[in-house]
Amino acid sequence: MAAVRRYDILDTPPDGAYDRVAALAARLFEVPVATVTIVDEDRIWFKATHGLEGVTEIGRDPGLCASAVLTDDPTVIPDTLVDPIACSNPLVAGPMGVRFYAAAPIITADGYRLGTVNVLDTRPREISEADSATLADLAAVVRDQLELRLSALHVVRAEQERRKVEQDKRQAEEEARQRAERDKTAIAAFASTLQRTLVPPALPAVPGLELACHYQTASPQEVGGDFYDVFPVDGGRWAFFLGDVCGKGAEAASVTSLTRYTLRAAALVDADPTAALKALNTALLLDAAVGTRFCTAIFGLLDPAPDGGFTVTLATGGHPPAYHLSPTEDGGVRVEAVRAKGGMLVGAFAEAAFASRTLHLAPGQGLLLYTDGLTEARTADGDMLADTGLTDFLAQRSATVGAGRLIDDTVALLDTLPDTERDDVALLALSVPAPDAAPAGITTTAHSAAAPTADASVGQENRRP
Repeated sequence: MAAVRRYDILDTPPDGAYDRVAALAARLFEVPVATVTIVDEDRIWFKATHGLEGVTEIGRDPGLCASAVLTDDPTVIPDTLVDPIACSNPLVAGPMGVRFYAAAPIITADGYRLGTVNVLDTRPREISEADSATLADLAAVVRDQLELRLSALHVVRAEQERRKVEQDKRQAEEEARQRAERDKTAIAAFASTLQRTLVPPALPAVPGLELACHYQTASPQEVGGDFYDVFPVDGGRWAFFLGDVCGKGAEAASVTSLTRYTLRAAALVDADPTAALKALNTALLLDAAVGTRFCTAIFGLLDPAPDGGFTVTLATGGHPPAYHLSPTEDGGVRVEAVRAKGGMLVGAFAEAAFASRTLHLAPGQGLLLYTDGLTEARTADGDMLADTGLTDFLAQRSATVGAGRLIDDTVALLDTLPDTERDDVALLALSVPAPDAAPAGITTTAHSAAAPTADASVGQENRRP
């Protein structure tokens, strides 16, 4: 019975190959009826019939096929009426009146008998040993056909399984891709949200000063380590800073947060820029959570001047120079790198020394601060922009040195550079409007930002009311 189930042949639709075996048997033995049967547990099922229309199965007991399938050799009953088992069979005792029956078992290669190939006649008769051998050969043909069918089933099932595996694999890959996209979006949203907590939501309105900034992270999935801020101190003075923490990610973000609030707190106690950097250096070295992370920073103090400009005191801690821009009489721009010699990295050494320098930011003049993601950006030739490239770019601009225009032009420069190996970039620009440019007290604050794509900026933009 297990072998019968293995071939999965029971109750299958008619098949021309088996029908031809039944027809060939009837013709070779010159009998009116021939069948190909499979013996089930409680029935004889006809896979093919010749001369026996409308019959698909009969009971197993008492049965001619049920007896014939028990032997390895062909069974021959010359006269069914004198056979004690065959005489009571419905095909013999019934209207059909079968008087002759011969069958050969269908035997599998591993020795299991599945059913029989049968020939029946309505008159008694004898057959020779050669005829018995022929009947056995027809049973072997049926066996071979069953093996071919089983092999084909295995191939089809294997192909179906392969397709199912491939489909499951594609589905799993698609689900994994969708999860990755969702995770990527969630990470980008988290990073963007965290990033916004590390920079001011908007720059303040400083009387007589135009401010603009831009912040762009290298990847929307990472929190950048650059920072900046502008805030009031005392006596109408204002402080500002910009810097870059070593590294990226959550650890860098924690240092960024500590740096920003330490500088704010230090400036409220002592507005001297050098003192603020010393306080930050001490805080970074004492905080065990910071580890070996350090930062570069530039801290400035704005003191209103009688001419409507500002006296600016800049202290640096290992940071690139700021650029002081002044219009010239011939319509050009004079670009001066503001360097304070001797400023060391912040948070790297206990005895770090910091230097400061004072300049006058007169009406019509501007000041640009940036992180090294700008000067280390690569040009189309593969060379870094460097200080010389930035200086040349600033010098070739028009005489307008307003902070908003300065940031827009610098962002436009960044957009022309390849985005390979791009680092975070923070920009902060300050300018004093010329007397004929804007009424005193009008301030433009701009946070330039791109959409959150593969190399998105983070921030927001506020334009002149």
